[in-house]
Amino acid sequence: MKLDLRYPIGLLFSVFGSILTVYGIVSHKTIYQKSVGLDVNLRWGLVCLAFGLAMLSYAVRASERK
Repeated sequence: MKLDLRYPIGLLFSVFGSILTVYGIVSHKTIYQKSVGLDVNLRWGLVCLAFGLAMLSYAVRASERK
């Protein structure tokens, strides 16, 4: 049985991105004053979540072709 590396990578980034996105939404806005008011956790959480979901979708698509 061959394990496609896109599954664990996609799962890791999806979980981490979800946690970071939720933290960015519920955190107090005063902690972002040093970063010019940008909600860095929310933005990078969404980027990680999108990457993780893309990896999972590529893994599912590859397994359906076999």
